[in-house]
Amino acid sequence: MYFLGIDVGTQGARAVVTDRVGNVVTEAREEFPDWDQTWGGGGESRVRSSLPEGWFEQLPDAWWEATRGCLRRVSSALKEHKIGPESLKAVAVTSTSGTIVPVDRHLRPLRPAIMYNDSRAREEAKEVQATGAHIAEKLGYRFGSSFALPRILWLKRHEPGVFSQAAYFLHAADYIVANLLGGRVVTDYSNSLKTGYDLIDNRWPEFIEESLGIPLSKLPEVVAPGTILGRLSAKCAADVGLSTETLVVAGMTDGCAAQVAAGAMNVNDWNTTIGTTLVIKGVTGDLLKDPKGRIYSHRHPEGYWMPGGASNTGGECLEKEFHGLDYDSLNRQVPGVVPTSIIVFPLTRTGERFPFVHPEAKGFVVGKPESQAELYAGYLEGVGYVERLAYEMLEGLGASIGQRIYTTGGATKSKEWIQIRANILNRALVKPRHTGSDMGMAIVAASKTAYADICEATRNMVQVETIIEPQQAELVDAYSERYEAFRRECARRGYIS
Repeated sequence: MYFLGIDVGTQGARAVVTDRVGNVVTEAREEFPDWDQTWGGGGESRVRSSLPEGWFEQLPDAWWEATRGCLRRVSSALKEHKIGPESLKAVAVTSTSGTIVPVDRHLRPLRPAIMYNDSRAREEAKEVQATGAHIAEKLGYRFGSSFALPRILWLKRHEPGVFSQAAYFLHAADYIVANLLGGRVVTDYSNSLKTGYDLIDNRWPEFIEESLGIPLSKLPEVVAPGTILGRLSAKCAADVGLSTETLVVAGMTDGCAAQVAAGAMNVNDWNTTIGTTLVIKGVTGDLLKDPKGRIYSHRHPEGYWMPGGASNTGGECLEKEFHGLDYDSLNRQVPGVVPTSIIVFPLTRTGERFPFVHPEAKGFVVGKPESQAELYAGYLEGVGYVERLAYEMLEGLGASIGQRIYTTGGATKSKEWIQIRANILNRALVKPRHTGSDMGMAIVAASKTAYADICEATRNMVQVETIIEPQQAELVDAYSERYEAFRRECARRGYIS
């Protein structure tokens, strides 16, 4: 019995096949082709290179073609392993949160998809927040321009022809699932959050239609992640060389998928992902509400809550400050210069959103480093300080943070960086072996087809690579002092109180 996870990202699609204990059987990847042609899909014609600043779009057909390519590679690899396609029990799909595409009744895209990082709907976000304030307050978040619902309202205002022709507004993963199933339109709790779905009463709220004029009939059916939706359609199965016996299972957003892959799916589990940005997600028994809008909570497949937030700091600071340098060499020098004599807030742009909201926040370096290695280590420490501040903020909202935190992302390649963070947090960091969102989807695919629930699936399928404990008490104490200095500097600038 095997399970397939698919991740449709910003550059391409990835797929992984695992057995029921998380061993990887095969992997596949397909990049999206570059495109700069005029769109002729029924919406206004445009060339991607001429899009206004802050607008980001992709062709949904490219998502599907890349997914098909991955499925064909998977089919070929299974044959090489002498595994019959009927042994592939289930598949689940993840993609970027908040990306939206309007489709007609035949599921044909009417225009390029508006991507998760597109900022055109700022004004619409303000209107959605005003009209949907009761839902935002109920669920403990604020509607922003990264949400899908303001983007749908933008289409209604600026591309009324597309809006009227649209039979459905789909998230990226929904579009792929519809193609796998041969036409069924359905989404999951995590993707529907940014379209305003009421995660407590499990329904689309009336204000979407009554106040915004968006018919609820244009929004998909919503189910819990892990729900069995059907089987691969005969057309799809024949096209990619798989079996109609393979079940299609509702997935989750890419951020939630990464949390699943980390194994942080039981109450009071927490995971820090450090890639370009620092993202923290966890599981709580009760809904956490933050009037300052620093976090929002997805609904756990088993009814718990999955709060989290994303900082504008993270690994990006190394690319900006140390681009082109030998990271391996710098990492080898880190143990000799920590704790450093400097205090760094590693923000490389203006504005922060988590663990505090301050639109004018800017990074800083207090003190003068004696070497490039010390400056580098100072930035590693700075990300660790932001991480500790985030966990303290979450505790202030009522979260319980245990003595072990899961950790994923590109930053885990540096054992020196993980050790610094463990010392700053004074907690053990647990690094899983396989951490991609496609792995998270393989686990979700197994959660109700091979196991009782997602918690049992993660316990059996997530493999731990290493556990990094804090070092001696003197070093932990030294970092506590440096962290307090970091807090004082943030308070002096008005970032925190």
